[in-house]
Amino acid sequence: MPPATSPDHEPSTPGGGSPRVSLVEITPDIDDAVRALRVAPGQEHFVSSVAHSFVEAVQAPEGKPWPRAVLLDDEPVGFLMMSWDVEPAPGLHGPYFLWKLLVDERRQRQGIARAALAIVCQEVLDDGGRELLTSCVPGEGSPQPFYEGLGFVPTGEVDEGEVVLRLDLSRFGTGATPTP
Repeated sequence: MPPATSPDHEPSTPGGGSPRVSLVEITPDIDDAVRALRVAPGQEHFVSSVAHSFVEAVQAPEGKPWPRAVLLDDEPVGFLMMSWDVEPAPGLHGPYFLWKLLVDERRQRQGIARAALAIVCQEVLDDGGRELLTSCVPGEGSPQPFYEGLGFVPTGEVDEGEVVLRLDLSRFGTGATPTP
């Protein structure tokens, strides 16, 4: 399993800004702020709330949930939950599956999700993984175009109405910093 914290990642973003993004364990001092994060109106159909994600994690321990706060500097701005090193089984994708990715509505379109995914990709590579899977509900407003823009491709599988996507991490090579 990856460390509880990850090094800061400073991706290039439109407009020249460089957000300092990190993933950290959700501790009591930031729990309320993380639970208060909300997606933009109309996106609720595509990603569940942080509180509901915690319930899902408890209900599916076989998914080896790895929840993390996404910080911009020291501010919680997002939530990410992975299934980490899971043995694939019916209804259980793995070994590395991006289960949830949520960026607060006030912080979207700033490169934060991309930076968080770059950190995750590096962690997966460091753990010996060669691919990252995720899934999303298709339709207008779906995050599918975002994921595909990062290099994820549909696997052809649909799980509970969600399109399963795969990112081939071997394309980054040894020592390369992934920038999906």
